[in-house]
Amino acid sequence: MGRISFFFLVLLFVAFTAAIYNTARFIAASDSTLGGGEEEFDFNPGGKKKLFHTVVTSSSGSYARWQCRIMYYWFKKFKDQPGSEMGGFTRILHSGAPDDLMDEIPTFVADPLPSGLDKGYIVLHRPWAFVQWLRNATIEEDYIFMAEPDHLITKPLPNLASRLRPAAFPFFYITPEKYEREVGKFFKGPVQAVDPVGNSPAIIHKAQLLRIAPTWHNLSIQMKQDPETDKAFGWVLEMYAYAIASAVHGVKHTLRKDFMIQPPWDTSLGDKYIIHYTYGCDYTLEGVLTYGKVGEWRFDKRSFTAGAPPRNLTLPPANVPGSVAMLVKMINQATADIPNWKAGE
Repeated sequence: MGRISFFFLVLLFVAFTAAIYNTARFIAASDSTLGGGEEEFDFNPGGKKKLFHTVVTSSSGSYARWQCRIMYYWFKKFKDQPGSEMGGFTRILHSGAPDDLMDEIPTFVADPLPSGLDKGYIVLHRPWAFVQWLRNATIEEDYIFMAEPDHLITKPLPNLASRLRPAAFPFFYITPEKYEREVGKFFKGPVQAVDPVGNSPAIIHKAQLLRIAPTWHNLSIQMKQDPETDKAFGWVLEMYAYAIASAVHGVKHTLRKDFMIQPPWDTSLGDKYIIHYTYGCDYTLEGVLTYGKVGEWRFDKRSFTAGAPPRNLTLPPANVPGSVAMLVKMINQATADIPNWKAGE
């Protein structure tokens, strides 16, 4: 009798363990539980790749066009290399009409916001563009990588996110606690629940973004129409809207400082995955940074708002940090290889 009881207990233990495992898998797989809890189950049977779909939003102007062409060039360079979990690519064009890059870059055409609603703040179109794409496009991958035209991918990018926690870059200028009053108008939870992130760069599970995107869009509009909030958040209002929308849905991000660098402040690439060239790079011929003053040597994407930069940009002086030199070399390589590249277009 004792032997039978022993084996019975063993079988009961095995069955109980299997039940816990299957329950955990069910919880992890359920879209309704894709929040930001501390516990998470990120099963990846057999080490199968967790592919993500890379997305950039863009207007139809020359300034965005040339950046998108260079960004897509480097995406293709690293997509199929070892260590990459990069899947498909989409440029969301929020002009409402196709353009002549449709055959070069996979593109989804989204409708713009009603005229005048953006109040001259073009980034306000981004959340609405994402809402339309998520609702109407066929997206095979389970994860979404939200990138920007001025991102240069520097090496194969793995999926840095899990099912329950997106991965995002922490921005020093996104400080929810500094704006507790403004945040409190749109989120009634603790301000500490709002991460110091924007929507890009970020890798997020598709089910999470499907829930967040409409809230992100609505909050962006509401915040822009609130004079106090609009003044407080300024040009990063849409980034705050994404961060607050994520908090509304209980989503917390894993903060990845290794996601990208931003020259000239970050002087070396290190182990980072992206160069974000949003800041101007101005130097003397001796390699001294003259930020805020036009340098004897400079690279600033805003110098090319009316059209694409020429091929073979002049390299920076010898003493300029390696991150800046790499940025210019990567742009030169892309423009040399991209067919029909024409300065000023």
